[in-house]
Amino acid sequence: MAFIGDADEQNNPSITTLKILIIGESGVGKSSLMLRFVDDSFDPEQPATIGVDFRVTSMVVDGNRVKLAIWDTAGQERFRTLTPSYYRGGQGIICVYDVTNRSTFEHLDHWMTEVDTYSTKDDAVKMIVGNKIDLPNRVVSREEGMKFAKRHRALFIEASAKTKEGVQCAFEELIQKIIQTPGLWDSDKPTFRLGQQATGGDGMCGC
Repeated sequence: MAFIGDADEQNNPSITTLKILIIGESGVGKSSLMLRFVDDSFDPEQPATIGVDFRVTSMVVDGNRVKLAIWDTAGQERFRTLTPSYYRGGQGIICVYDVTNRSTFEHLDHWMTEVDTYSTKDDAVKMIVGNKIDLPNRVVSREEGMKFAKRHRALFIEASAKTKEGVQCAFEELIQKIIQTPGLWDSDKPTFRLGQQATGGDGMCGC
């Protein structure tokens, strides 16, 4: 996969636009993951998201351009009334927790329930991301994260927005899985296909 600039839009039009949602408790690094992926930047003083942040970028998958609309949602309770509109039409949902904060992991069940309640696409691809693996005070093991993801039929990866580890892989695996899921996107190029499966049989990311 590769990124492609806006200047190439006319010569390499998008086959589809995918809506990606990033959810999770406040402070787990949702905005940092998005900014690392889109801008390759990291701000240790990143302020909390108010309502929702929105970024658009593009990727090339097997020579086909895919536009990504990435929604970074606020984790605070006071923004919950806006939640249903966030989920509408979302093909991919990334649920983030902080591996150094067990309560953010324990609240994943709430977020999965919210996904099931508000998602308008029953086959939307879900991914669990354990962020901040660069920090030394981990309290949630990789095995716990994998077990939770498997129980919810979700992809799983650990990452660090600070060091970039796992960030690119997480988004690439999610996009590949969406493209491989019939009915999640429409294309006038029926020959578009991926040459390799994105995940193994256990739903874990292959990066």
